[in-house]
Amino acid sequence: METLHAVHEVRERIAAWRRQGLIVGFVPTMGNLHQGHLSLVQLAGERADRVIVSIFVNPMQFGPQEDFDRYPRTLERDCQALAQGGAQLVFAPDAAEIYPAGMNQGAVVDVPSLAGVLEGQLRPGHFPGVATVVTKLFNIVTPDLAVFGRKDYQQLLLVQRLVRDLCLPIEIIPGSTVREPDGLALSSRNQYLSAGERRRASALHDTLVAARRRIIGGERQWLEIEASALGELRSAGFDPDYFTIRSARNLQPPEPGDAELVLLVAARLGRTRLIDNVSVELE
Repeated sequence: METLHAVHEVRERIAAWRRQGLIVGFVPTMGNLHQGHLSLVQLAGERADRVIVSIFVNPMQFGPQEDFDRYPRTLERDCQALAQGGAQLVFAPDAAEIYPAGMNQGAVVDVPSLAGVLEGQLRPGHFPGVATVVTKLFNIVTPDLAVFGRKDYQQLLLVQRLVRDLCLPIEIIPGSTVREPDGLALSSRNQYLSAGERRRASALHDTLVAARRRIIGGERQWLEIEASALGELRSAGFDPDYFTIRSARNLQPPEPGDAELVLLVAARLGRTRLIDNVSVELE
């Protein structure tokens, strides 16, 4: 496995793969990898001949009061895990390589229909930062397919819309959420939790599962289900930003005839902000 840091080096390597007729898979990450990331790499490897993983903590998607400075950087350990996990190339650029004109001077990509709700409403500028860096990485790597995890469901939906709207010839493959035995979704930010907080953290998934069970059981009073879930989270020690039931196709409130829903939650436990979601298919 190789680790490259410059755009022109990555393009040269991928051009050589193209000349061999190889299918290129791509997994963009911010590093500090865990088994959830590695499952995405494995999924890409099942569909592609070569897998490239980017490791870049993107400053453009962090707000001024967020955890950009303390976000864990573990490049050496990540590369060791990726070498064992089936990747052939790691692209680990610095910010100047991705934003040569600076973040405030370059072009910005936006998907307004998805960037202004839920996470986007709470974190202004976050999704334009995501959409911009993903577009840049797609243009550098030119993959045949890219894998994004379902845990960041709004991000997944935004990337799917981005690819469709910009007519990019890339297949977006969703990867299943990997969880701890108690249901907590794997996340690089889980390590911020204290021991006591970690014991309580599984309540986030428990609340999602309980709400899904009510919907499968026939309940359709969305606001009442949401309010009940928010109360359960507060009782468990969380400070929730939202618990919401939305259409899985566009993240709008459910309408009659919507057969696929997604339940999404974001909540703080101490200093740590966690997100999760589960899907529901209606009969």
